Amino acid sequence: MGFSVKTLWTAPELNPYNKKAKSIPVFNPINKYGRVFFFSYLGFFIAFWSWYAFPPLLSHSIKADMHLSQNEVANSNIIALTATLLVRFLAGPMCDHIGPRKTFAALLFMGALPTALAGTAHNATGLYFIRFFVGILGGTFVPCQVWTTGFYDRNVIGTANALVGGWGNSGGGITYFVMPAIYDSLRKEQHLSSHVAWRVSFIVPFILITAVATGLLLLTDDTPTGKWADRAAAVPAPDHHTHNTSVVHTSGGLADKPANTTGSISSSNDEKKRASSPADLESAPGEVQIIDEFQHEVIVKPTPKEALKVMCSLQTLVMCACYFCSFGGELAINSVLGSYYIKNFASLGQTSSGKWAAMFGLLNIITRPLGGFAADFIYKATGHNLWAKKFWIHGMGVTTGMLLIIIGKLDPHNLDEMIGLIAVMAIFLEAGNGANFALVPHIHPHANGILSGLVGASGNLGGIVFAIIFRYQKTNYARTFWIIGIIHIVLNLALSWVRPIPKRQIGGR
Repeated sequence: MGFSVKTLWTAPELNPYNKKAKSIPVFNPINKYGRVFFFSYLGFFIAFWSWYAFPPLLSHSIKADMHLSQNEVANSNIIALTATLLVRFLAGPMCDHIGPRKTFAALLFMGALPTALAGTAHNATGLYFIRFFVGILGGTFVPCQVWTTGFYDRNVIGTANALVGGWGNSGGGITYFVMPAIYDSLRKEQHLSSHVAWRVSFIVPFILITAVATGLLLLTDDTPTGKWADRAAAVPAPDHHTHNTSVVHTSGGLADKPANTTGSISSSNDEKKRASSPADLESAPGEVQIIDEFQHEVIVKPTPKEALKVMCSLQTLVMCACYFCSFGGELAINSVLGSYYIKNFASLGQTSSGKWAAMFGLLNIITRPLGGFAADFIYKATGHNLWAKKFWIHGMGVTTGMLLIIIGKLDPHNLDEMIGLIAVMAIFLEAGNGANFALVPHIHPHANGILSGLVGASGNLGGIVFAIIFRYQKTNYARTFWIIGIIHIVLNLALSWVRPIPKRQIGGR
């Protein structure tokens, strides 16, 4: 299906087999699918803003107020990422059991309270405690992605996931503009002391988080068919005795609407063999039994044995390793970029350095969606070949690694050069995030919550590992950049040979 501008605001065409949307009504929050899209990115945006509300004020105002050392600042960044790692790991199974919408709202409400209490911290220990519990908000990425995956079909899922993820991630950039602006306003307009102003500023994200979480609960649905308990109702049960199931030529893609949705029958033995062949389910040269395949994509409550199988598969390892690099690198760099600018360009000060650092996160508005959109385009252009999506991910990872090494070795002291290199690197790093979650929905689709949770948590694990490297290198940020670059290249090349989906997987081609 070709792209048409009017699909951005009109009600989407639905896949008749799973009731998922085949286009994204970006500017139509009235439509059921548009509301889910709207609250997916808005909820993650507000969560990311609050999650990263500390770094813009931490490098100067909070550090001075609490008399923190550089190591204590670094420790607080690591602790914030550790909490999110744990929450993302738990959020995946929660999505499979109670649904992503309720999981999303629960995490927002749980993270809102410590945000409001941020001003109660008066020393390093208090800061660690608050940042740990604010870190709950970072876990909202998992239900954000699982929820979108449940509403959008394969032809646009990479774009949909990348858009909500990228626009949500931009909260990490907005916070570098907004938090210093709120702080400066409280100082100048309300004449508050620095000690009081930074504490009061955290009330703003608290109010917004609570409002968005309430709207999300009241105005959206769990699944295209309504309640989470009814999620399987979208896919009709196949009749295996009569083989009276609809089929579609996969050269046109499973995302394309079949000519006859009332029951064309594939009766030849050759066609039946092709339909049941695991190899055909991946390479798609013939016809497949549509309803059977979509039945395998309905999320189930996995048993411990099934969950372990998903966790231990090579495909899961690849997705986790790639996201460990891309999102992990983004988190760690986002935490120190303002300080890096101040170190190399001392005349900028807290507010100006924060504005330049904000560019890194704000690029997510374009870069992460670009990664997902390109993955969907490549997938379609190569005849629905998942290897193409996979190599796109590795290509982004290796290119990012090379650019990180260049920045680390040059350690620019010319502001234009620094800004340019950071921006180019950010394009590939953040596009890699979008590319990653364009492939995730195809792998183990019946356990999308578990897989999304594992991959999302791996991003935080990467953030922790890279933040620890930054900590021990102290203010030698350039050296850490090239170390992270080497890790990017090695991991992506080492795992490039692994098949995109398990050999005998049914569904999620």
